Amino acid sequence: MGNGIRLGRVAGIEVVADWSLLIIFWLIATALGLGLFPRWHPDWGAGLIWITALAAAVLFLASVFLHELSHALVGRAWGIRISRITLFVFGGMAQMEEEPRAWRAELWMALVGPVTSLAIGILCLTLGRTLAGPLELDPQQPARALEGLGPLPTLLFWLGPVNLILGVFNLVPGFPLDGGRVLRAALWGVTGDLRLATRWASLVGQGFGWVLIFSGILMMLGRSVPVFGSGFGSGLWIVLIGWFLNSAALGSYRRLVVQENLGEVKVKELMQTHFIPVEPGLSVEELVDRHLLHSDQRAFPVMEGPRLLGLVCLHDIRQVPRQRWAFTRVDGIMVPREKLIHVAAFEPAAQVLERLTRHRVNQLPVLEDDRLVGLVHREDILKWLSLYGEQGVGLKV
Repeated sequence: MGNGIRLGRVAGIEVVADWSLLIIFWLIATALGLGLFPRWHPDWGAGLIWITALAAAVLFLASVFLHELSHALVGRAWGIRISRITLFVFGGMAQMEEEPRAWRAELWMALVGPVTSLAIGILCLTLGRTLAGPLELDPQQPARALEGLGPLPTLLFWLGPVNLILGVFNLVPGFPLDGGRVLRAALWGVTGDLRLATRWASLVGQGFGWVLIFSGILMMLGRSVPVFGSGFGSGLWIVLIGWFLNSAALGSYRRLVVQENLGEVKVKELMQTHFIPVEPGLSVEELVDRHLLHSDQRAFPVMEGPRLLGLVCLHDIRQVPRQRWAFTRVDGIMVPREKLIHVAAFEPAAQVLERLTRHRVNQLPVLEDDRLVGLVHREDILKWLSLYGEQGVGLKV
């Protein structure tokens, strides 16, 4: 469930590459293979240029992973559960199961990422300088000093400044960037109020996002913007980054409000215990005619006696051609038990809502001693929030 490629586990943390990561990989490889490296090394052949460009893209993504891994390891040292690291088009994210319990945990977890990027940048430049030896720089044509470098020093001299820029950019106090989390930790420490600190940090993050959006628009219109420069393509990229930061800042505040509104509410208080189970040999046509069309239920547990075999949903039925409904059994289209994400009755509803959102599913089975006791739906949690939570959370049922 969920999009992306599972790369494995590092230090017990699942690492996933979102499909959008292919965009940044392609952008880096083509920018270096068609632009920068041919200018640095006009005597290199196309094969060497592209091999070096692809290696640079891989090493950049590896450095982003190390940045996120440092967040995850420090967070775990402070008792924060980190379920996975996701790499995507705008960088990476160490996904926390819960908010930090103390402002110091937030501070150190946020700081270690930029420090890691800065350390990688300094290390790359130091190694590159060592491998390259003395360089004679011509102030009029500084790129000529790089012509005699081999592929490895070239990679290091490119990767070093990129990581330094990454580290400095993440220190900008725009939540949820690392600098914004440092700001939130400081405000939290001063005020003692996590929600207020998140609200202020979120507003700063949204403001920074709007600055990027307007700067990108000016660049797209041909104007030169300090620091960012000009150009339609660069401006479009700045607009996208600004939109992402603006949305992420607002979303982070809303998630905290949701968590606080749900408070100590457990899954058992919201789950549906009255549901229609179906047998594995039931045909899709019988499922539709006997159950789906005559109830509000959209997910049906496939049971063999008391044992849960899987879950069949409206989405699964839509994948079967109408003319094959009578000949297709539900156990042939269900999501099997071993692939289902399940929850326990006493889990916090806030964490379950986060899991539903992350995996892009609408319901999860609730198991107790491997026995199905209910189904918890995203809509039921949101309905509870609309009735009992604070107004203005910004969620739709």
